[in-house]
Amino acid sequence: MKTPDTYLTINDKGEGLYKEKGSKFIALAYPVSTNDEIKIILANLRKEYHDARHYCYAYQLGADKKKFRVNDDGEPTNSAGQPILGQINSNNLTNIVVVVIRYFGGKLLGVGGLINAYRTAAANALSDTKIITKTVNDLYELTFAYTIINDVMRLIEEEKLTIVEQTFEADCTIRIGVRLSKSEAIKKRIDKSPEVIIKYIGRNN
Repeated sequence: MKTPDTYLTINDKGEGLYKEKGSKFIALAYPVSTNDEIKIILANLRKEYHDARHYCYAYQLGADKKKFRVNDDGEPTNSAGQPILGQINSNNLTNIVVVVIRYFGGKLLGVGGLINAYRTAAANALSDTKIITKTVNDLYELTFAYTIINDVMRLIEEEKLTIVEQTFEADCTIRIGVRLSKSEAIKKRIDKSPEVIIKYIGRNN
């Protein structure tokens, strides 16, 4: 099965709110690409909402959606993290974390009530932001003499490649992003030019 080269995520932070029997559920959705980003977001939210009872969340990473996690943070098993992840999956999203912060109102909601509350709060946060399509890109570094810069820039323009970073001196270096489905064809085309050294850097999704 081929690795998908597009995926859906959100463009910016989204916020949602749900109230039930005095309890308040504040939902926050963020676009992310690494576990480190998620750790920072969670740490900051625990500081900002330091007096809350629960900090439940779910995240999903990668175009193949193989990296995901849910956390009930003390709520009954599968009553918080799974409903949040369910909203992420129902929108077919990845590279996202949704955190729902609960202020306890004094009355128990029961497992069914909790599932509804966390699901609704997460849905409200997702509806507060825009869903966008992104591509999975292979990253390459091109090294070449300044004298052929026009030829290289023409190729980049013709193939509609993304320039990630560039340095123009006697020897020039450009890092480009190439959509996964076009990666092999682009590499072969550049390989035909002996004046350009191409080096694979990694994959960005």
